[in-house]
Amino acid sequence: MNPHPTSPDPATAERVQHLLAQVPTGVFISGEFREAATGKRFEVLNPATGEVLTTVADAGPQDAAEAMDAAARAQREWQHTAPRVRSEILRRAFELVTTTYREDLALLMTLEMGKPLDQADAEVTYGGEFLRWFAEEAVRVRGDYFRVPEGHLQALVLRRPVGPCLFITPWNFPLAMATRKAGPAFAAGCVALLKPSKETPLTALFFAKIMQEAGLPAGVLAVLPADRSREVTAPVLQDPRLRKLSFTGSTAVGKALLKEAADNVLRTSMELGGNAPFIVFPDADLDLAVDCALRPKMRNMGQACNAADHFFVHEDVHEEFVRRFAAAVAAQQVGDGTQAGVQVGPLVSAKQRDDVAALVERALGQGATAVVGGTCPHGPGYFYPPTVLTQVAVDSEIMTEEIFGPVAPVVRFRDEEELVELVNADRVGLAGYFHTRDMSRVLRLAERLEIGMLGVNSATISNAAAPFGGLKHSGMGREGGKEGIEEYLETIYVGIPV
Repeated sequence: MNPHPTSPDPATAERVQHLLAQVPTGVFISGEFREAATGKRFEVLNPATGEVLTTVADAGPQDAAEAMDAAARAQREWQHTAPRVRSEILRRAFELVTTTYREDLALLMTLEMGKPLDQADAEVTYGGEFLRWFAEEAVRVRGDYFRVPEGHLQALVLRRPVGPCLFITPWNFPLAMATRKAGPAFAAGCVALLKPSKETPLTALFFAKIMQEAGLPAGVLAVLPADRSREVTAPVLQDPRLRKLSFTGSTAVGKALLKEAADNVLRTSMELGGNAPFIVFPDADLDLAVDCALRPKMRNMGQACNAADHFFVHEDVHEEFVRRFAAAVAAQQVGDGTQAGVQVGPLVSAKQRDDVAALVERALGQGATAVVGGTCPHGPGYFYPPTVLTQVAVDSEIMTEEIFGPVAPVVRFRDEEELVELVNADRVGLAGYFHTRDMSRVLRLAERLEIGMLGVNSATISNAAAPFGGLKHSGMGREGGKEGIEEYLETIYVGIPV
């Protein structure tokens, strides 16, 4: 493993400078990029080096108010825009994202978030699919018409857009988290204010530029980067014209936002924390299991809500799985994501790296063993080495808390009953993965595990055509699939005398 970035070659450095010159850095309100009313800007850092990439306008309450005014005006016309027109705008945006600006978006995400270029390119594909999927769903919104049982009324059921929305998105998938919300909202006829993470505002601003090029009318989308999120979100959440909040992020922040949303009785979609178990049964194909374990654990440096967070391996295959898995983890190339061959980039910030390092240190202090990694490197950038831990207590902090880093604690289990009890004791239930050849076991566990999404003999779950979301403290609502657009539609009933 090489935990240090290498200097970019001259061609890459030149391309980076050219790209940054093309990315807008102002707030985006009423179809225009401009400086924030605060007159302030904040720095965006490259996590591979810790150096400043650029500065971005720092939105404040006045910007939020102006964006809300513009959104309210745009809502009236946008909701009556023909579904086919909305569909074609999203389709054009899909083409621009996945073709015209594909390489620019991938490089931009690598620069401000740290993920390797091939993973950033995969996010362009994934994020673009939400634009294509909801372009198709825009023209398939249906109502209903039926006679009530008593026979004296015909019931007409209409669907109409919820209204202005607030999106609060995280830093780990800066494009996909925007398109996963914007796609269904725009398809349904809603307008939106987007507050991106302060770590990754550039991708959101570039996305706004792309949507504008695709033909999205002024005011339908606002982007409000801010160093202090509450100064922007609090007044918007209190505005009676706002009708919907969609948030992706930690459970703690989600709970606080739900309390604020309650005062305005907002519709909410909450995709919150995960702590996904990766389960290996004794009949599993170990080669496949190791390969599939590596990808959801190391992808995005473990910084994903549906990442494989902790590993339950049956006692019959525990030692062999650990041996193979540790070897695969040790072979991961760590470095600046812009460089060829890098598989694991830096964590997004110094704080995130320090939080992961402290979590591992506490686990080691409680008796865990680092088979691979476990030591924070010195040098520039926010790197943490891929790590495998054994001898971990099932009730230890590193098992019960979301790690959000390239660290894999592995524990043994005896039988299915013990496994179900251990997994269901977790207060979250977003995603899980298990490997077995027994399909009856698959069906039993799908019924019994308190988890919203299960991957079987696979490393991936999420798809634009499938509902994404969890149970318990992992949130409420679903994004993607036919369910995704439902989150942005109201149901109106009209009773017509016969």
